Amino acid sequence: MTDHLLRDVRVLDVGSWIAGPAAATVMADFGAEVIKIEPPGGDPYRAMVELPGFPVSDLNYAWLLGARNKKSVVLNLTRPEAREVLLTLARRTDVLLTNQPPMRLEPLGLTYERLSAVNPRLIYASVSAYGDVGEERHRSGFDINGWWARSGLMDLVRAAGAAPTGSMPGMGDHPTAMALFGAIMLALYRRERTGRGSQVSTSLIANGAWANSVLIQAMLCEARFLERPPRERAYNALSNIYQCRDGRWFVLTLLRGPKEWPPFVRALGRPDLLDDARFATPEERRGNSALLIKLLDEVFAQKDWAEWHRLFEAHGITAAPAARLDDVCRDRQLADTDTIVPLQHEGRPGLRTVMSPIRVAGQPPVPPRRAPELGEHTDEVLRGLGYDAEKIQELRSLGALG
Repeated sequence: MTDHLLRDVRVLDVGSWIAGPAAATVMADFGAEVIKIEPPGGDPYRAMVELPGFPVSDLNYAWLLGARNKKSVVLNLTRPEAREVLLTLARRTDVLLTNQPPMRLEPLGLTYERLSAVNPRLIYASVSAYGDVGEERHRSGFDINGWWARSGLMDLVRAAGAAPTGSMPGMGDHPTAMALFGAIMLALYRRERTGRGSQVSTSLIANGAWANSVLIQAMLCEARFLERPPRERAYNALSNIYQCRDGRWFVLTLLRGPKEWPPFVRALGRPDLLDDARFATPEERRGNSALLIKLLDEVFAQKDWAEWHRLFEAHGITAAPAARLDDVCRDRQLADTDTIVPLQHEGRPGLRTVMSPIRVAGQPPVPPRRAPELGEHTDEVLRGLGYDAEKIQELRSLGALG
């Protein structure tokens, strides 16, 4: 049996949706016991795929991804008996993570002050939309609000003159969860050295700012920003997007002009461009960028992407296709790197899932297992805490277990 890195770590996932719980998913990938605390109706993330516009499936694909390898326990935390169960769990827990706002946590006694009093070694990890302090600390927000819109990314990632566009599901939540995972591991490292628990946190807005930090830093340095031109008038024709004969788009990224220009034109089958005065130097290529883009559009329209891909590989040219989702699911490199792997599901053999992006040499992650049904492990976990069948039934009759 593999000796997983986090095998002795117990995590209480008292969050909802993605940004907090996804950090617990990463910990489960490395062997932590993750107990998902859900309200009687379940984490609302269970119903996300039913929202208008989401892909239609008989499988709850979002839940399979976010709740794999977790145990589900239903606690009605509005009941004092359920809060007592959670305190009992917290006494035997290493990490509690949540993305619930303070206004919800305080009435339930789920603050760091309350829980660290019963377990001084507890790591209390939280995610908020806009941070723990300031005027907006209580404001709610999803990643499309805090990470995408407030960071400036929504304004920047669009064609000139086009309306802003929305983000994809979880696009900011998952990297924010990785920041929370890193903070938790720092706190566990600190506990190894001091024996003390601690409180760590991150926010969607901070992670959005970090994702957009190069251009934010430019603005902070009062840099002069250039107009964002359309693709046909890009400033650098060798770092641009092009379309092939079969309609496939790809991004070309040549950032070392003098060195890469000769092999590039050979890959194009246009060695004559080496003697073309309009493109002889990096300065000339920049000055004649629109003209070069038009020429390259005509050249790339003569072959399919598969042909261009072979030529680029042969000449050491950096380019990548604008992959469609079906391309991604068939991508051999994602399979070779164990990024897309089999998912154990007794009811649906052959399923696959996306693994978290961290690799530790000699420490393979836990094989992903199906996500739990609502409350599937409630009795099991309570028995492990010492509750007998009679007490569990009493708690259920009081509404503490939903």
